[in-house]
Amino acid sequence: MNFDPMLPIWAQVADALKRDMVSGRLKPGDRLLSTRELALRFTINPNTAARVYQELENSGLCETRRGLGTFVTADAERIAALRAAMAEELLRGFLSRLQDLGLTRGEALAMIEAAEQAQPAGPSEE
Repeated sequence: MNFDPMLPIWAQVADALKRDMVSGRLKPGDRLLSTRELALRFTINPNTAARVYQELENSGLCETRRGLGTFVTADAERIAALRAAMAEELLRGFLSRLQDLGLTRGEALAMIEAAEQAQPAGPSEE
């Protein structure tokens, strides 16, 4: 992972885990890597890895079970709310940047549709 020097490393790793949670790569109840394994995976200090889990736990996104490890919350509604919030944040930033470029709504929608058609097929629509 290439870290942005303008953001705390723990926040960037926490965001990566949140993306894994909302995308389904990490499912409710899944066991997370140990702090040591997380530190090795992201090449970060073990104290930074512990901070990642502390922040996720404070947000209610994971729980630590003594002697068993750290697990993704089983609260699917909390994960769904996180997904919606993350998507909204991305959309707001995206729309703001399009406005900064001076694109009209019609131009932006046409570009989105063209880009979507050029994308390989993703998850099926429900």
